[in-house]
Amino acid sequence: MTSPKAFALALAAASSLAASPGIAQEARFGLELNSLKPADAGCRLTYVAQNATGADLEAISFEVAVFDGEGTVSRLLILEFGALTDGKTKVVQFDLAGQSCEDVSRLLVNGVAECTAAKGEAPDCLGALAPTSRTEVGFGL
Repeated sequence: MTSPKAFALALAAASSLAASPGIAQEARFGLELNSLKPADAGCRLTYVAQNATGADLEAISFEVAVFDGEGTVSRLLILEFGALTDGKTKVVQFDLAGQSCEDVSRLLVNGVAECTAAKGEAPDCLGALAPTSRTEVGFGL
């Protein structure tokens, strides 16, 4: 059986850890490949971006490599998401002109093209990036 004094010390230690700034929620930029659908010009990619970095972003964009059905890089794109305040979710669509959706086997985030905070220092946008896919097409780092 735990003594009341030991229980109180354990409770105080747990409370101080929870309040510690070092235990704060980790910065995250969620980027979901939501869908690929045929469009007039080729293939339309729909992304859902969620800024949980702790900073309002004035501009954020990523360089993405598109792999074809044979695993060859068919092009490099810059996906621009514009301004995105902290806590905001945004849906953005991009068209791959002249490429069918069936000919896209994988998308790879090659790097951050731009990451600018509205005020102060920008977060580590690549380190905070959490790519996911709701499609059969692989999407990641």
